[in-house]
Amino acid sequence: QVQLVESGGGLVQAGGSLRLACAASGRTVSTYTMAWFRQAPGKEREFVTHITRNGGRTSYADSVKGRCTISRDNAKNTVYLQMNSLKPEDTAVYFCASKDPLMIQYVYWGQGTQDTVSS
Repeated sequence: QVQLVESGGGLVQAGGSLRLACAASGRTVSTYTMAWFRQAPGKEREFVTHITRNGGRTSYADSVKGRCTISRDNAKNTVYLQMNSLKPEDTAVYFCASKDPLMIQYVYWGQGTQDTVSS
């Protein structure tokens, strides 16, 4: 079992930055693919970004490309999401997720952290 705990969310003005962290426990996630998703009020959860186990490959949703960077520190069992030039439409609950690279669906999910961007 893997437990994921997000932190770093909060209230920020448009144009500002936030850095989210996702700390894993229960077992090492160094071999797992890690990702961030978000869910805005009244909307479905959507993919934001992912990173492969060694950090060699990442992908981003078009809505955040160029403004967000995912990274991981396998020694700390932690994944980060740096978000810059934030917009009000980035307001959402951000979830961390992980999975074995061979699996299609993300199996482990955190409880989420609220990010609110004011205009």
